Amino acid sequence: QLARIQTDSVVEMLQKLYPDHCFEIVAMSTTGDKILDTALSKIGEKSLFTKELENALERNEVDLVVHSLKDLPTSLPPGFTIGAVCKRENPLDAVVFHPKNCDKTLSLLPEKSVIGTSSLRRAAQLKKKFPQLEFRDIRGNLNTRIKKLDEKEEFSAIILAAAGLKRMGWENRIGQLLSPEDCLYAVGQGALAVEVRAKDQEILNMVSALHDADTVLCCIAERAFMKTLEGGCSVPVAVSSVLKDGQLYLTGAVYSLDGSDSLKETMQTSVHYPQQNEDGPNDDVQHVGITARNVPSQAQDAAESLGVELASLLLSKGAKHILSVARQLNDA
Repeated sequence: QLARIQTDSVVEMLQKLYPDHCFEIVAMSTTGDKILDTALSKIGEKSLFTKELENALERNEVDLVVHSLKDLPTSLPPGFTIGAVCKRENPLDAVVFHPKNCDKTLSLLPEKSVIGTSSLRRAAQLKKKFPQLEFRDIRGNLNTRIKKLDEKEEFSAIILAAAGLKRMGWENRIGQLLSPEDCLYAVGQGALAVEVRAKDQEILNMVSALHDADTVLCCIAERAFMKTLEGGCSVPVAVSSVLKDGQLYLTGAVYSLDGSDSLKETMQTSVHYPQQNEDGPNDDVQHVGITARNVPSQAQDAAESLGVELASLLLSKGAKHILSVARQLNDA
């Protein structure tokens, strides 16, 4: 349902821009939708939610695919690109409480209360902050997870992305928003991406009008950070980014699975560059899988460099060891 709502919202924007075009929506399910009894981090497939959709794109059965950007790997298969990154919804994580706990926050829950999350990133940060709580895997789409929470007594609360709840119209279920001080969010969280064939100029031109420049720059920095760390679902990597007065601030962190070991740093760079009319082959340079024609390329370069430099700083301080131990423990 969430995927459908997200797709509908993108089609609605496109329909306003191109009223004489007809947009047909094709629904599909993916490996990630079908394997619901295993933690995402254990399935070990980077393109869980994207492969079937990309196959359809490659076969020209569809012309564009709408994803949650956080589901897209930092390296896309050859021949594909993210042709649009729409304006980001609230990127924070949210706590949804069991109805009997609706007046509480995480810190007020009884000791040994069980919190549901399938994200290693969320669990690692929250275990450290709330050692009195227990964290357990919960899978399924948003509807399924909320149903499990409400109808069973297993979970006192679950952690979900605020963006998904808002898009579903369930904002009233958000009992607590977790600030970046409590819990840094996932790379690309809250942003929608439109994936297209990299060579399809007509479609690329069409969707590029949906780019939100600030979101593009924040997400390029975040994805470059993740890519340099070689992170993914199977390790706890987290970020927070802010663009203010032409300065892009990126905070990035890596955690051990239990959150006891972590590294966190913040860096900034200027992304204040005028848009230049660049003709020629330079038009379609990808930055961590994103083609953003209407965002100044120097600003994109600066954002990507920021992510790489921040990751390199963490690596120089021992991030590789923390991540490789986390990966081994998760695999085990």
